[in-house]
Amino acid sequence: MPKLQLSFHGTFALKKEDLLKILQACTEEKGLDDTKERLMERTGLGNQKVTPMKSWAVRAGLVSNNYLSVEGKVVLDKDLYLESLITDWLMHFYFSFGDKGLAKPPNEPSDWGGWSYLIYNFLPEHRIFTFNDLVQHSATIFDQETEEKLAKNFTMVLKVYALPLNKKEESPLKACKLITLEGETFTIGKVALPNPYLIAYFLAKLWKRDFGDATSVLTSEILNQKMGLAPILGVEKEALQEQLNQLETLALIEQRRTVSPSQVIRHWDDPIELLEKAYDY
Repeated sequence: MPKLQLSFHGTFALKKEDLLKILQACTEEKGLDDTKERLMERTGLGNQKVTPMKSWAVRAGLVSNNYLSVEGKVVLDKDLYLESLITDWLMHFYFSFGDKGLAKPPNEPSDWGGWSYLIYNFLPEHRIFTFNDLVQHSATIFDQETEEKLAKNFTMVLKVYALPLNKKEESPLKACKLITLEGETFTIGKVALPNPYLIAYFLAKLWKRDFGDATSVLTSEILNQKMGLAPILGVEKEALQEQLNQLETLALIEQRRTVSPSQVIRHWDDPIELLEKAYDY
């Protein structure tokens, strides 16, 4: 049976100011390889908060092995206060895989927990939903969990995208508009997409995961890729095709439409260069 795998937050929501303290600690000599007491002293985070914030940073793809990941280094260099839409989408990209990152996708996204279930199963099938809809549907998947626990954990996930943290603070990734809240109804499909270079970065990482060193793949494989670009961006296949067209205008890919079936040919070397260009675009 799938496990929810969302208890890492320890009831502490993602806050960029706390996340930044963790990232800054990663730049120091010991990184995060320190006692909890010392990490509390170095970050100013409390006893109960420091470990969950470390977990948030790892799941966001910004920390690996107690130090900044390559992506984390780019983020701190380009977006010191975590204010860019590029950073928001980058974190969402890695959150969507739970704690498994770019490992080979499972048989079912729910096998990687509640976050992957939400992005790759639930949202594509529920463009408009209520919180109760999410809890009720997830209860049929994670049937070993109580509705109370499901509600508590999915509240924390939705606080990343749409639910305000409190009366004064908005959701940290609200600018993505992946999920928008209107009254008591959540809506999908009004996304504020990132620029083409970040989409190219996503494509490059997913390409390496699923197609290895192949220089070309069928267009249909990109449009229908399991745990791929379309659900990550919260768009339909037609809208994803438009994004591929944009990548072609920047010579990041080539599309062969005159052959059957149509193909996509990649024209990039290092995904990190795409990420850097995304910030400079």
